[in-house]
Amino acid sequence: MKKSILFIFTLALFVACKNENKETTEIKSEAEKEIASISSSDLETAVIYEANIRQYSPEGTFTEFTKDIPQLRDLGVKVIWLMPVFPISETKRKATGGADSKFASDFPEDEQEKYLGSYYAVTDFTKINPEFGTKEDFRKLVETAHKNDIYVILDWVPNHTGWDHEWLKTNPEYYTQNEAGEVVHPKDTDWTDVADLNYDNQEMRKQMIEDMSYWLTEEGVDGFRCDVAGSVPLDFWEQAIPQLRSKKDIFMLAEAWEPELLDGNLFDMAYGWDGHHLMNGLAKGEKNLEDYEAYTQKVSEDYDKDDILMNFVTNHDENSWNGTIEERMGDASKLMTALSFMIKGMPLIYSGQEYDLDHRLLFFEKDSFPHNKGESWKLLQKLGELKNTNPALNGGKNAANYKRLDSEKDILKIERSKNGETVLFIGNFSDTENKTSMPKGKYEDYMNATKIEFSEETVVMQPWEFKILIR
Repeated sequence: MKKSILFIFTLALFVACKNENKETTEIKSEAEKEIASISSSDLETAVIYEANIRQYSPEGTFTEFTKDIPQLRDLGVKVIWLMPVFPISETKRKATGGADSKFASDFPEDEQEKYLGSYYAVTDFTKINPEFGTKEDFRKLVETAHKNDIYVILDWVPNHTGWDHEWLKTNPEYYTQNEAGEVVHPKDTDWTDVADLNYDNQEMRKQMIEDMSYWLTEEGVDGFRCDVAGSVPLDFWEQAIPQLRSKKDIFMLAEAWEPELLDGNLFDMAYGWDGHHLMNGLAKGEKNLEDYEAYTQKVSEDYDKDDILMNFVTNHDENSWNGTIEERMGDASKLMTALSFMIKGMPLIYSGQEYDLDHRLLFFEKDSFPHNKGESWKLLQKLGELKNTNPALNGGKNAANYKRLDSEKDILKIERSKNGETVLFIGNFSDTENKTSMPKGKYEDYMNATKIEFSEETVVMQPWEFKILIR
């Protein structure tokens, strides 16, 4: 009897140990799961998403945003760009923008708490803004993104810091100073809430690179979107980016248009600012397709074949300061959104765009928007799926061929092709009906999921209507 009890106890202990080892192995396997390093092939098919954590949800936290990361895959998102996640200075904390901007301290004391300041007035480049949560919450966000095969880049602010940054106390020589030896804000700007950094100081450069490296090696981020990158000396980027790339494969986005920032192995992508302004002008009738042709020609002349531009109909600056997509583009909004996916480059989705964001988000105060999946979600989902899966829309360093078909006053026809796949985009860039002849052949009308064949007949295109045809 004792032997039987001993046998049963030993067997139970063996099974328990085996299950414990199995669970430990499973946990270890899950913890060790890492996303493959970002590569050029990822950039060909990527959609980038700008996450405004403060305004994304009523809570304004990493945790609330993290919950929605899995569904961003439905929009074709492969890169999340987080607006600055660092602590914001209290000193000279902005309450309003513009030339006559005011600080929170300019208001009655009982009102000051609601003015949260600008994300770009950084107090410490290695810490997390407690407004958004903890560093553990941030790590969970990155981990969740990686588990969903999405990369995370940080919005880096290399041109200036907030007035509470420790460097102002320990190393004032890191900053630009006037003749009286006073630290100044960036010249020719109204950015009075920040102190201008002095890139003549080599020690400051070294510390900046160390702070950037921390996020790559210790926190697992996959690169940076660099604020006003063109205002920082080019030779800093020539110094910094090779050192950052020696740590791991990363993605670098410059908030700038200057082609030289994309030379060699510097930035991977720059802003398509001229393209954005063109789309606003086309929607308002202030620009036409001759202007569009001039733009595409200028891009081909100014940039190398493997340069990438970010195409966008909105972002945090445009939405807060210049208006919603609807305000700026009206009935042409869907057409311009589709165009941003059809041309060479990488399309951007800004927080709320997928939920039909219909108001200008406050910049210095708390705000949010309802998460109702309507027409914009459906449109972005369809466009994102095509961008992810059809090589004819490749937009990275090995972009698909681009060709304009015909040359009509208000009808744009472009053909993208690669690896035997062809996508045609036809759009009516006017507020009136227009007739046009469609290219002969059999196609899939992608947006309507139907088969269609064109011969010699003409087709009436409604105002701002577009078609995406797959051959």
